[in-house]
Amino acid sequence: MGFTRKSKPEEWSPIIIEGVHPEVDGGRYPIKREVGDRLVASADIFKEGHDVLAAVLRYRTIKETIWHEAAMSHIDNDRWSGHFDLHENTRYLYTIGAFTNTFESWRQEVTKKSQASERIESELLEGRALVERAAKRAVERDKTRLEALLKQWRPSDTQEAQLGVALDEELSQLVERHQERTAWTLYDRELELVVDRVRARYGAWYEIFPRSQGNNPERGSTFQECEKRLPAIKAMGFDVLYLTPIHPIGRTNRKGKNNSLAPTPTDPGSPYAIGNEQGGHDAVEPSLGTIDDFDRFEKAVRAEGMELALDFAINCSPDHPYVKQHPEWFARRPDGTIKYAENPPKKYQDIYNVDFYCDDWFGLWNEMKRVILFWADHGVKMFRVDNPHTKPVAFWEWLIREVQDRHPDAIFLSEAFTRPKMMKVLAKAGFTQSYTYFTWRNFKQELTDYMTELSRSGMKEYFRPNFFTNTPDILPEILQHGGRPAFKFRLVLAATLSPSYGIYSGYELCENRALPGKEEYLDSEKYEFKVWDWDRPGNLVDYVTTINRIRQENPALHELENLEFYEADNEHVLFYGKCTVDRRNILLVAVNLNPFHAQEARLRIPVGSFGIKPDEMYQLHNLITHQRDLVKGEVYSVRLDPQAEPAAIYAVRRWTHREQEFDYFF
Repeated sequence: MGFTRKSKPEEWSPIIIEGVHPEVDGGRYPIKREVGDRLVASADIFKEGHDVLAAVLRYRTIKETIWHEAAMSHIDNDRWSGHFDLHENTRYLYTIGAFTNTFESWRQEVTKKSQASERIESELLEGRALVERAAKRAVERDKTRLEALLKQWRPSDTQEAQLGVALDEELSQLVERHQERTAWTLYDRELELVVDRVRARYGAWYEIFPRSQGNNPERGSTFQECEKRLPAIKAMGFDVLYLTPIHPIGRTNRKGKNNSLAPTPTDPGSPYAIGNEQGGHDAVEPSLGTIDDFDRFEKAVRAEGMELALDFAINCSPDHPYVKQHPEWFARRPDGTIKYAENPPKKYQDIYNVDFYCDDWFGLWNEMKRVILFWADHGVKMFRVDNPHTKPVAFWEWLIREVQDRHPDAIFLSEAFTRPKMMKVLAKAGFTQSYTYFTWRNFKQELTDYMTELSRSGMKEYFRPNFFTNTPDILPEILQHGGRPAFKFRLVLAATLSPSYGIYSGYELCENRALPGKEEYLDSEKYEFKVWDWDRPGNLVDYVTTINRIRQENPALHELENLEFYEADNEHVLFYGKCTVDRRNILLVAVNLNPFHAQEARLRIPVGSFGIKPDEMYQLHNLITHQRDLVKGEVYSVRLDPQAEPAAIYAVRRWTHREQEFDYFF
């Protein structure tokens, strides 16, 4: 605040509150949590002199007008901490207040003087006055009890007798509850907290092209045919079914097979070239069905216990209704033409980009909001957003808040494979989850460094990773050349390192045919109808099912921040673990990162941190192979053969003599 000679002391901020945690960019952006979590906040709180301080963590939902308070506790070195539980899927505000605990300051002063045999008649009068003021402020039982204690505190009694009442703990608690908050100081910011539903943190995603779920190579499948695939997808253990764009596909500059510029009349084109005379972003591609067919499909997905996610791609084909209805939304070159989209060396001749900086920018923004709300009204609350890093961050911050104000359960996944700072700021601006660099992290040290950044740095307050093993645009080299072993160990890494992960369909078939020299699929279903043999020899359907079952049955894998890396004496073996706070669920994961050769390693298991004594027997139960081993001490040797099993997921169990069986450690 600004000070003038006319400022009054009560207008100052006499108590220093700084170093508040958690806080993102000085409060510019909200932090993220999920329903059922507990927000723990801390701060440095201090004041000149020797006064005893008290502090409270203040919080409320954005729907409330009254602040709730949770007492904060002094930790050490002027550091204070407090917490409150998060019960609602909404936005919260929180801040910190501090004040002088006048009565406790008085108690400490009078205790020291009494122990030094000093006369304290005046001090006792001061203390009694503090109690009298608190009694006037109290109500009901507290008021009655304070008045009763005041009757016991007789100024005519001896100093010792008065001190016996004055230093009573019950009296202290009552007075502190109702005393004036002297030197009351509020932190100068109200911080925001977005509390999402648990699916924002944990879930297994399965991506499909809905037109490629049938068995007719001459045409694409319909929503009704897609329904037949749902039981198999659910049986693999997926929580989210993510559809690539389902809208009418443009005809101008339509792409042919393998991104060819010379399509045949029967080529369906890329679903990312959105819009034709049959509609745009709020319409359904007629070959898939009608909007009623979509509604039926969405209900069928829910009936299987999954949730539907749609691709939100702000792409317009030259035939999109927007081009005629809102020509002002597109930037024109000097010759009057609209430039097609590019991401050199990639060219998208079948797509126009809208201009977010056009004169009618807010009209464009509102139309994008209308589209999202349209699909939300049709039951969709999860959106994977295509290339958000090519649109203004301010737009996403506005759009996501606008949508979540109406649908707080809405989840937005950012597909921004771009520069680190842009990926981070999109998450700060509101994206619920984010694609990551995991797709290209293959070696022990880079995986360790990247996961440490995600789970230990300030990113954990706002950036929720979703580890996709592959996408329609990205077939990583490790999968192209590592064969079936690579598909297996990359699946284990994605599914156990991150609470949220996903695969693009075909992964379970070990599909790895690539365009020469590129990370792109050969004969990609982006440009053609595909008919898949879901029972193809060598498939990983059972393996995917096993890994997803392990995830579902082990709550330790539902979190990110509990990740710990442990020592393995082989550079090709990554060893890490996760456990629940109560240590009832402890998992260890060892992965051979070399798809070509078997690797042996001595693993160092931190038994002490699990509460296991050095001479105590415990069991390692391999949840993939179901093999069990009795172990004593920290060192355990493994051999991981990629042709057999490149990874091991161990549940740590101990011998409980009372029950004479191995049980989860607790």
